[in-house]
Amino acid sequence: MAQCCINPSILSADFVNLEAELRRISNADAVHVDVMDNHFVPNLTIGLPVVQRIQAVSPVPLDAHLMIADADRWAPGFADAGVASVTFHAEASIAPIKLARELRARGAKAGMALRPGTPVEPYLDMLPELDLLLIMTVEPGFGGQSFLDLTLPKIRRARAAIDGSGVNVALQVDGGITEETIVRAAEAGANVFVAGSAVYGAADPAEAIERLRAAANR
Repeated sequence: MAQCCINPSILSADFVNLEAELRRISNADAVHVDVMDNHFVPNLTIGLPVVQRIQAVSPVPLDAHLMIADADRWAPGFADAGVASVTFHAEASIAPIKLARELRARGAKAGMALRPGTPVEPYLDMLPELDLLLIMTVEPGFGGQSFLDLTLPKIRRARAAIDGSGVNVALQVDGGITEETIVRAAEAGANVFVAGSAVYGAADPAEAIERLRAAANR
């Protein structure tokens, strides 16, 4: 399995000082940008214009997580903005294979996310179309939630399927990631970890990233 990656979520950052907040996590593998539309999830964050500005000043690549309705229509614009990785929700896409191919064609890595209650099995045939599979370990919408251990069996099944397929797909988890829960998620097979409050809630976010990375790699 590939080396573990830590992608801090700016959902827990100071939105007034985003450029400075990005500099504090320059040792991260990517910055996780949560885009919420108050339709697919009951929260509203930022849209494409802000993501474009973040893209222009970020010291690390952008990992955009689109918690939005009508992903087929809106997701390609984020790829056009130069975002390294664009993840849409399976539940919000009518034609996920077409969308994944379009994201790749526009130069972004294609990611697909599943809510905690969405089974992974119907989407396993899609693995060759993806660069990243995101298993949500909380209900999407708000930061600071507790990790749902009931997602661990799904992470294990996804890891077994990825390994069995022979394709190079990153297995990302998002929600409630701490120095404790990252160990359980890594043992289950995840190798990319989104952490918000565990990073930005620390006095030194860069140091928190290194602690999380060490815990995952153990």
